[in-house]
Parts: sequence; C-alpha cells; structure tokens
Amino acid sequence: MNFEEKIALNKALFSSFFDEKVECFDSPLIAYRTRAEFSIYHGKNDEIDYAMYENGKKTPIKKFDIADEKIQHFMPILLESLNKNLKHKLFGVEFLATRLDLSITLLYHKNIDLIYDELFHLASFLKVKLIARSRGKKHIFNGENLKQVLYVKNKEIFYEFNNDCFIQPNTYINEKMIEWTLSCIDKDVKKDLLELYCGYGNFTIALANKFNKILATEISKKNIEFALKNCTLNDISNINFTRLSSEELSQALKKQRQFNRLKHINLDEFKITHVLVDPPRSGLDESVIEFIKNFENIIYISCNPITLKENLEKLCNTHKIFKFAFFDQFANTSHLECGVYLKRKG
Repeated sequence: MNFEEKIALNKALFSSFFDEKVECFDSPLIAYRTRAEFSIYHGKNDEIDYAMYENGKKTPIKKFDIADEKIQHFMPILLESLNKNLKHKLFGVEFLATRLDLSITLLYHKNIDLIYDELFHLASFLKVKLIARSRGKKHIFNGENLKQVLYVKNKEIFYEFNNDCFIQPNTYINEKMIEWTLSCIDKDVKKDLLELYCGYGNFTIALANKFNKILATEISKKNIEFALKNCTLNDISNINFTRLSSEELSQALKKQRQFNRLKHINLDEFKITHVLVDPPRSGLDESVIEFIKNFENIIYISCNPITLKENLEKLCNTHKIFKFAFFDQFANTSHLECGVYLKRKG
C-alpha cells in the first residue's frame, strides 16, 4: 500500500474527529529501516541464507534494500563468515543500526560457550558490536550500547541505548515526529510537561528546552538508566525520570499513595500544562485516559490508528483536536503512525 492510499484510508477513519488539513510525512522508499530481523534457511549442503516468512512459509532472501545501508553492507559479509564455521544450530540474526553504530545479534539453539572463540574472532573481523544468545546465555563482543545522533531543527541531539530498548525503526521519520511534536508547543508557553512511556528519552531530550521542568515516567529500569545518561550527553538538567506506571503516577499526584521512587521529586512543584503519550499498539487503557483528561494539552503519538480512534472517542468528550499528522514509518506497507494534538474545550 503506497502512502497516498494510506492517507486516504486513514483520513476517512478519522473524518468524524477532524476534517481539516492533516500534515503528512512520507519516508524514503529504500535504506530507511534501522532494525532487521531474519530467520535462517538451511539449504543444500547445509549452506545458510537469510530468510523471512511469506504466507507462513520460510523463504530465503538475497537482499533487503529497505534496510539501513550499514545493514545491507554487512549482510553478505556476515553470511559468508557464518557459513564457514558458525552456522550449526543458528536460527536467527538481528541487525540494529544507527547513524553512528551497528550491532548484530546471533540466535542459537545450542550452548554458545562451545563456540566462544569462533564468535570472538568473528567480532574482531567485523569490527562491530556482536551479541550471541542461546537459552540462558549471552555473550557480548565490542560492547552492546549504541550511540545515535538525531538532527532536529538543525540541532544535534545525542542518545545511547541498547538492543533491548524500544527504538523508532525509521530515523528520518523519527526526526519528523519529534519536530512535529515541538510544533505543538506554543512559543510563549514555558510551564511543565508530563510524559508517559518515555523510553530512553527519544522525545523527552528534544523537548527539554521547551519547558521549565519535565516529569517523565517509564516502567523499564534499563530505559530509565539510558534516559539519565542521555540527559548527561546533552547537558540537560530539568528532566525528572521516574519508574512508575501511569496508574501509580496518578495515585501519587492525587496523594492517594506515597512511593519511595518519588522521594527525590517534589510533585507539588510541577505546574503541568502538557502531557505527551506514546503508548504501545494496544493504546491507552481507561485509567490512563481518565488521568490525562485532567490536563489542558495532550500530544498523542500512536502506532495503531485503530486503538487511537477508540481512545479519541473518549478524549474528544473533553478535548478538541487542533493538529493531526500521519507518519509513514514503514513505506509500502499498510502500517501508519499518527500524531494528534488535543486541547481542552472551553
């Protein structure tokens, strides 16, 4: 499905909520995808190829031109090396690329301790970050943290994360999503932001100079560690990260419960004017919707138009949509990401 078809389909989906101009951001058609995960096809003479599932059948592939150029470059080099002495019981290969780094993960159905030396030599040859996994075991060569730089409104923003973090899979579109989010914030507004599902700070870091203070929540301890590191990388000191669920944060703000994880944060100091949410595909549950309805401005980044529509049916009882955007995160697929800016009625 091309971008024009997706736009038409989703404009119709949301026509009852918003009938004004939707901002549309299309993606490059090749070399845009920063994460690629392949199965392994064991063919004749036990030679292996990368494979993907099509109609339930494992199908060998020779190239993957939508992948980042670094991934495309290393795919044949890695495959040749694996075919020499590291193909036995290999069932998966995962690539993760940034502008500055590349990591490769090999997945085995056998004890990887037995091939440690071969893996070490492979990592030395490739000169990239190499991770090998099997049941209960993990070996890391050349490190596993990746560095990234984004260019947002002609400004460099630096990040660090690892393969276990949720990462926007299209760097170009990620930058457009961040820039669009910044456009939803009035220049003369200098209050405080609440961000739910902040991850390693993908949006948070870029928004820091738009607000006096930011309170950002995330349930993953590892993501919080990277978010704090990313503040240091960008010399930012006005963000408070805390590991709480949305329900727990709601209880804390209402003073229904006290949390030890908030002992370093004085919630009474926050004058929150904006809420940013970037939830998983399941969208926002009822308790989160009721919670964020209390705030004047809501910026909602969605990876699932269906659950977004369900959430908007409730949010639009109290808020009005002022901006709407479509982002083509995965070109030539049916997938579409949305951005919605809502402001409280009255």
